[in-house]
Formats: sequence, C-alpha cells, structure tokens
Amino acid sequence: HYGGHHLLGIYINRFSTSRQTLMWIPDSFFSSLLSGRISTLRDETGAIFIDRDPTAFAPILNFLRTKELDLRGVNISVLRHEAEFYGITPLVRRLLLCEELDRSSCGSVLFHGYLPPPAVPVRKSSPASASSNERPGPSGAESFARVASLPGADDTIKLAPVIDPRKVLIIAGHHNWIVAAYAHFVICYRIKESTGWQQVFSSPYLDWTIERIALNAKVVGGPHGDKDKMVAAASDSRIILWSIQDGGSGNEIGIFSLGVPVDDLFFIGNQLVATSHTGKVGVWNAVTQHWQVQDVVPITSCDTAGSFLLLGCNNGSIYYIDMQKFPLRMKDNDLLVTELYHDPSNDAITALSVYLTPKTSVSGNWIEIAYGTSSGAVRVIVQHPETVGSGPQLFQTFTVHRSPVTKIMLSEKHLVSVCADNNHVRTWTVTRFRGMISTQPGSTPLASFKILSLEETESHGSYCSGNDIGPFGERDDQQVFIQKVIPITNKLFVRLSSTGKR
Repeated sequence: HYGGHHLLGIYINRFSTSRQTLMWIPDSFFSSLLSGRISTLRDETGAIFIDRDPTAFAPILNFLRTKELDLRGVNISVLRHEAEFYGITPLVRRLLLCEELDRSSCGSVLFHGYLPPPAVPVRKSSPASASSNERPGPSGAESFARVASLPGADDTIKLAPVIDPRKVLIIAGHHNWIVAAYAHFVICYRIKESTGWQQVFSSPYLDWTIERIALNAKVVGGPHGDKDKMVAAASDSRIILWSIQDGGSGNEIGIFSLGVPVDDLFFIGNQLVATSHTGKVGVWNAVTQHWQVQDVVPITSCDTAGSFLLLGCNNGSIYYIDMQKFPLRMKDNDLLVTELYHDPSNDAITALSVYLTPKTSVSGNWIEIAYGTSSGAVRVIVQHPETVGSGPQLFQTFTVHRSPVTKIMLSEKHLVSVCADNNHVRTWTVTRFRGMISTQPGSTPLASFKILSLEETESHGSYCSGNDIGPFGERDDQQVFIQKVIPITNKLFVRLSSTGKR
C-alpha cells in the first residue's frame, strides 16, 4: 500500500539526491515535478514515486550529479528512451552521438556499393492516361487517386493506392548487371572492376505499374549481335521489352500481350518467356523477332533446366517445352508442349525444381526433378539413359507436409521443401554416387523450421516478387532463405536453407 494506491508485486528502488541536482536542466520532467506543474505521488516519508525503469534511472541520476556518462553494461537505446521521457536534452544528444558512432552510413563488410536514387524519367502524358487527380505520394508512403465510378453505380468516390514513384519494388541480377524496378520505370546498372557500379540504362516512364521484371545480360544471337542485353517488364497482361547496347543506349523492341495476367517472366537463352496460372505461355524469340502464345492446362508451378521449360499443372501433369526447337516450330505456331510425367495421386503440381547432374549431356539424358503437390506430398523423379524411352521414374516420396507445397529446391547436397503452413520448411540430405542421386543410404531428414513473416496485404502488384523468401544461391553451394519478419523493417535474417541457422 503506497499513498492510497495498491502496488502489487512491484520492487521499489529508493534514490536520494538534492533538489539542485534535479533542477539544473530547465523544462525537464524533474523541474516540472518539483515546481508543482506535474502532480506527484508520495509515500508516508514524503518520497516521490516515479513509475519508470530503475536500472535506467541510476545512470541518468549519475549524469545529473556529475555531467559524466558511464555506458558500461548499459543499453544505449533504452537509456536514450528514458532520457527523452525525462527531458534531459544534453544526455539525449550525447547518446545519439554514441549510437551514430556504432552505425556507419558506409555500411558493414557485406556492403558492396551504394547506388544513389535515379532521376525519375519525364512522363510523356497522353490524354488517356493523364489525370489531374493522380499524384505521387510523399517519400516512403502512398497517396490515393480518385477512381471514377461506373455509370449507374453509387456516386461514391473509390480510392486506389498510388505507389510512390521513388520506391524500389523489385531487384533482379544477371552476370554483372542488375535491374531495379520502380513503380513506372526500370534502371539498369553494370559493375566493372575498373569503374565500379554505373547506371547504364533508364527506361521511359510507363503509364502502367510494373509487377514483374526479367534481365538477360548475355544474349546470344540477338538482333544486334552478342553484345545486346535485354530487360523486360510486365504489368497485368502486358509486357514491354527493351534491348540495351553495350554503350547504354536502349531500344524498345515491342509491347506484347499474353491476354491474361503474367505470373512469371524470365529468359531461357535468348527467348523471353511469360506464363500465367490460367494456362497460357508466351514466348518471344530473339532470332525470329516473333511473339506467340500457346494454351496449356492451368499452370501451378514452373522451372527451367538448360533449354527446357517445365510446367507443373493442376491436372497432376508435368509438361516440358524444348526451347532449342525454336525457331523451327514457329511456322507451325506450336510450342511442342509434351507431357513428361503424371503424378500417381493426380494432385496439382504446386512446386517444381529441376537439377541437372554433372552426368547430363546436351540432350539432357540424366535429369532429376523434385516436385511438391497440393496435398503436401514431396516426390523425386529421375530420368536416366536407360529410361529415356519410358520417361522419368518415381524415385522417392515424402508425406510430411499437411498443407500444399509452395516451394521446392533440389540441389547437389539438399532437398528443401516449403509448405503453406506459415512457410514450414523440411529439409533432407541427398546422398549421391558419382554425382547421381542414390538410394544407399538414401535421403535422410535433416531439419524442420519455419520462415515466419507477418506479411502485409499485397500493397502493389510487384509485392510478391519483391518479397520472395527464396531459397537463393547456386545449387552446388549452400543456399539461403531471406526472412523479413515484419513488413516495414530495416532488419532481414539470412538463414541457411538446409538447417534454418541464422
């Protein structure tokens, strides 16, 4: 019982000091307290009760007495928070300086280069796209544009988010090039040992919001020889493709339509490929300069291996398209979609990973494929020289996931699968004999962990491709997951894909 208040389970520290010590900083918490501007709670001895952290109060009181600061064993951010509460301005300034000494804008040893924000390209306004109501948001935020309601609808003003044009949405890399996608334009950078990072291309300002990007820094047999680079951007069903010469000048190759929303955009060799979950595949060929769209069954996953595009579909089948057959088949307008394998349980193929072993020849006669299904099953199928006529053989099945498998990766040493239950990861160690997957002793369980993230609702179309957890890295090396626990943060966790170790 303390001055008429019940204090349950609270440990009270008593501090003694002089009025002069507490009053020398004007407009602080203590000067307001002792002058009566703040009401006080006192005990029977007249001591003032302050409901704050006593461990942080001791160094603050010591600073008021001596004007000296001893930070041994002190959490600087906690102490600064308390000093701000008490209004001890000289102490707050010193603590901010201490925090700055620990941080460096030049970055840590992993910091490789700083690319300053680019100039926003000039918008070529057209009568159809220009709107007096649309405006960029403040830095790091979103504003809203008025969306006119349909005729006959209620006369309400609907608000649609306008993405800050200076916010980086997606980054992709290939060889010594990277491309950064903003809401309405892309910027390409190149690194050379002699000159470091340099901006080499800026696209025009697009009226539509970019949702997917693809980069090919090693085009072979392109329209301007082998020195071309290519970058593509997609929004909804539209795809725009540029070629970039070595000097940095870029030309728009064309704008193509898949007819349905683009889910994946990537290059296989010098061919641009776009796929949609609705069951459409679009291919642009650099040699023939021809775009064509093919209908297949609804696509639930895809992967590439060499010149092959593999599609996992909702009917339980894995199909493949051999891109080396281009442009021979272009005249027939047929992408030669061939069924490679059908799941024994007829489950949708929701994740797909192809591993080309060192034994794989140009004809691709030794291929290992891991796939996950809508029921949570993980299977490994293998095609080797003896089975070329009859297709891949089922090699292993794991039924550990209870939710649909969302990601899978088969590499030299590990099999990693992720399911829809809060990114639950299961991993196995893969046994190999002379580079080929082996049943003796077979794949053994290695780890189980979760890559938890408190995802925000997808605030823009590119959110899912800009916040992918991975796994990232070369398949003959240890891969990593990137974990972003909360949506808006300056902290990422890099975790080994095999064990989950941070």
